Amino acid sequence: MSQDPLHTTARLYLCTDARRDRGDFEDFVDAAFAGGVDIIQLRDKSLEASEELELLEVLHTAAQRHGRLWAVNDRADIASLSGAPVFHVGQKDISLDAARGFLGKDAVIGLSTHSPEQVDAAIAAAPGRRGLDYFCVGPVWATPTKPGRAAVGLDLVRYAAQAIGGADAEGTGKGNESLLPWFAIGGIDLSNVEQVVDAGARRIVVVRAITDATDPAHAAAALLAALDAAAS
Repeated sequence: MSQDPLHTTARLYLCTDARRDRGDFEDFVDAAFAGGVDIIQLRDKSLEASEELELLEVLHTAAQRHGRLWAVNDRADIASLSGAPVFHVGQKDISLDAARGFLGKDAVIGLSTHSPEQVDAAIAAAPGRRGLDYFCVGPVWATPTKPGRAAVGLDLVRYAAQAIGGADAEGTGKGNESLLPWFAIGGIDLSNVEQVVDAGARRIVVVRAITDATDPAHAAAALLAALDAAAS
């Protein structure tokens, strides 16, 4: 939200399903926030609207307790009803203009990108209070959470880093990373986070690196430590 700058400093973004198989959603999101996750997005296409709203209230409460952010994926109606501070869309979902019209200027809106052209469009859409607030680049590596989507590799991460720098130098966009955050996403974990940082990313979105961990708090803390070590 415009009054909450946390999205501009966020480095670790987690996407999780409802964890129906484990029945530990509340404990899990609390542990992930405790470990240092900045934003948690509930992304579970199997949920009915009423179920999603109930889980989002749990997520909201945990986020407030830790002073962090939470996000809704894809459905602007759910984002509006739940009061989510962050809303994320894909290339084939509702447009930025439509999302802004529905959610208003204070919502933090993010967009997935999968090509140089989409990265350029995201940067161009950023300026102004009604513009895009962050974007994601990926999937860097193939991931079962996006079956059938080809990995874009580290080259697109490098492209995004250069494009952001160029926009900043030319004054054509919010090139400063503190103003236009962007995240690498897709198959990122402790084994490869250094490669992502070397390619130019300073922020990451993860799924299995935390959702599959026996200790989510420790997994989150380890990823943040790895980000720091790789960037130093």
